[in-house]
Amino acid sequence: MDEIYDLIIIGGGPGGIGSAVEAKVLGLQKVLMIEKTDNHSHTIRKFYKDKKRVDKDWQGQEVELEGNVAFVDGTKESTLDYFDKLLDDEIIDTRFNCAVEKVYKEDGIFHVTSGCGVDRARNIIVSIGRMGKPNKPSYKIPGSLRTQVNFNLDKCGNGESILVVGGGDTAVEYACELSETNDVTLNYRRDSLTRPNPTNQEMITNYAEDEALRLKLGVDIESLESESGQIKVNFSDGPELFDRIIYAIGGTTP
Repeated sequence: MDEIYDLIIIGGGPGGIGSAVEAKVLGLQKVLMIEKTDNHSHTIRKFYKDKKRVDKDWQGQEVELEGNVAFVDGTKESTLDYFDKLLDDEIIDTRFNCAVEKVYKEDGIFHVTSGCGVDRARNIIVSIGRMGKPNKPSYKIPGSLRTQVNFNLDKCGNGESILVVGGGDTAVEYACELSETNDVTLNYRRDSLTRPNPTNQEMITNYAEDEALRLKLGVDIESLESESGQIKVNFSDGPELFDRIIYAIGGTTP
């Protein structure tokens, strides 16, 4: 704990990596990046299918790059390789498998408490994305269901009856991926899925038409109950039982 970093970056995704590169270009010598998972770019590694395209521009919206990260069109694999190279080229300290628990300032210095101890820095960047603190539903989640109600795919298994709740890209991608090895229903309170990008809209339509998953649209959830080890979901049109619920209804930074 004796060392004081010029900058600590919390989060090892594209934003955190980009921040590290820019910090070194600006002349900051002591930079530390802290990531709670075992490698950088966890979301891309876990949720992007192999060979998935990763494009700089989307739907004709051209992005003008002003920083020092030369992002180009590619695939999941080429993007991860590029981020590997950026971290190799820019000499920074990294700590993986370290979930940050608290940040506080004392005598002008930030103290970052994580599973790896306490680190100190003059400056902090929090780069954990919008899902750092997932939105929760307005109705109560019974304490007995805590292990069966999730906000990502980390605890999902195979052969489960799963309800995915949400109407955006994340909900669609979760539902389609889980349907490969589970019985999946996607629930959205509105009558149609208009928020996902065109690729995901086409994908969810195809999955539904092929009966790979079930769509339950225009129906609200009123409450949850525990029933014989399952989740009883009380929809506005009647109850159904599921083994697990995944909420993908957005989020905020902590």
